[in-house]
Amino acid sequence: MILELHLIQNFAPSNLNRSDTGSPKDCTFGGFRRARISSQCFKRAMREYFRTNFASQANLAERSTRLVEEIGKQLVANGKDETEAKGIVETALSGVGLKMSAKDATKTQYLLFLGREEIKAVADVCLENYDALLAVAPQTVEEGATAKQAKKAAKGAVPPEISKALQKVLDGGKASDLALFGRMLADLPDKNRDASSQVAHAISTHKVGMEFDFFTAVDDLKPEDTSGSDHLGTVEFNSACFYRYLNVDVTELQKNLQGDEDLTKATVEAFIKSAIEAIPTGKQNSFATHEKPNFVLAVVRETGMCSLANAFVKPARASEKTDLVAASVEALENHWQKIAEGYGDDSFKKSFNISNHDLTYLSDSRETKIADLISGTITKIFAQEA
Repeated sequence: MILELHLIQNFAPSNLNRSDTGSPKDCTFGGFRRARISSQCFKRAMREYFRTNFASQANLAERSTRLVEEIGKQLVANGKDETEAKGIVETALSGVGLKMSAKDATKTQYLLFLGREEIKAVADVCLENYDALLAVAPQTVEEGATAKQAKKAAKGAVPPEISKALQKVLDGGKASDLALFGRMLADLPDKNRDASSQVAHAISTHKVGMEFDFFTAVDDLKPEDTSGSDHLGTVEFNSACFYRYLNVDVTELQKNLQGDEDLTKATVEAFIKSAIEAIPTGKQNSFATHEKPNFVLAVVRETGMCSLANAFVKPARASEKTDLVAASVEALENHWQKIAEGYGDDSFKKSFNISNHDLTYLSDSRETKIADLISGTITKIFAQEA
């Protein structure tokens, strides 16, 4: 079962997703320059939404290089010595092949994405085998050995039964965000998780130009007889109406969540809500850009996926009679109709529209409240799944 979301979202002047030069990200599409917000940026915003709004906080993941410290805290909470605990966790992670940073032994070589249940399970294995791990931890290596030699000595010294126990608990931990967005562990490829969702880069439905805000700042404590500003600067920004596309393979999601249907249902609902509600945080203190989507189309089908980005190959344009948002919704609906009539359409649809464009082809799918779109979509997905 496939769920697709198509959104039209108009942002006021903003710089939600910057390049390495500080400019709003952009791209060329259909031969025209477009504003762009990367998929990674929106996925980060969605994950943050999960962290503050998802009911089952235990079923989330942490992406960090600082797992030695995090797991060590759990050992200390069980009465273990802090220094010993960090050495034991480092040894345990090294024993399953996860490399530590050459610069900082308390950090892993790269970001690890582990479920909170996985993290707790690793801590439990360390507690259950504390003495055995302590015997091969770096601080027990003979006096005079360098830190590098200590790490090398510890790696591979973990007893096979402990290593096997650690490998067993690295199973994704039924973490909803991990199940949605996937992970790659370069050192443990058999522990990778294929993402069950896809998130496209958001692109403006129209051609866009970059603008500059020139600003000044004044020293509050300067003498009254001193004129002029004390700081000058510029910030790049744009204002754009974006087309956004996301999908999730619900069947694959449930597999990633170890068959837990209730958790799958809660995850899909949170995925829809986060796609609608989550907004990137870039330069928000400067621009306060918190506009909600003007149009949402949820599509449920057995197989196949279809982005509607090509609705905007020809850039949408405002006119005396039609604003840019309405023109974008109209272009999307017209493109959907062409796709549906040409390829056939046996999908289930729910739409939410607060633009000035009155839906025609999609009028039968329209809901007046976003809550009804979400509940109707969830009901359809899991009636089919059952």
